[in-house]
Amino acid sequence: MCLGIPGQIVAIVDESAQLAEVDVSGIRRVVDVLCVLEGAQSITNLLGRWVLIHVGFAMSLIDEDEAKKTLETLQQMGTLESEMASLSPIPQES
Repeated sequence: MCLGIPGQIVAIVDESAQLAEVDVSGIRRVVDVLCVLEGAQSITNLLGRWVLIHVGFAMSLIDEDEAKKTLETLQQMGTLESEMASLSPIPQES
């Protein structure tokens, strides 16, 4: 089962490709933020915002309380680790 997982946008990776780095419980991943850009006007306005992520895409903006409650529930259910595996990893520099 795939669920959306909350993450906080902590960096802009590629503005033209609409990619941002998110932090999900201390693990960082790159996600596509195109779906949440509409109200933000600029990708840099997303820094610090919480998003609901599904298979490498930020699907919606959520508030911090909702994000923390959802993360806690996923941890209690034991599904947080498997959901994080579905996110795109940050490319490693060589």
